Amino acid sequence: MTLDKNKKNPESTPPGMIRGENNMGIELVHIGFGNILAMNRAIAIASPNSAPTKRSIHEGKTNGMVIDMTSGRRTKAVIFTDSGHIILAALAPETIASRLHAQRNGVSLKQESSDSIDED
Repeated sequence: MTLDKNKKNPESTPPGMIRGENNMGIELVHIGFGNILAMNRAIAIASPNSAPTKRSIHEGKTNGMVIDMTSGRRTKAVIFTDSGHIILAALAPETIASRLHAQRNGVSLKQESSDSIDED
């Protein structure tokens, strides 16, 4: 039996990824203040400043589809999921994207000081 070098070994799971029943990976990314998001369900990460994004957030709040993960901080990123949920995050879209990129490439990132604040 020969191994195809382009295919990944299903037995080896990269850090930050959990294998589900159907062997699909769940990419968990820390989005600040102890909140973790399954990024394989995210469709887009946007800035909350545009009118269409603000309108989507307002509609999502009336429909009960908004998940606020800001811990009382200012919203810097709005994450749209494949289930129609809208997630508000206190980290910038660039920071979340760089964490996902670093995780996919196996690079360790320095934790931001704002992430370690405990709000109990």
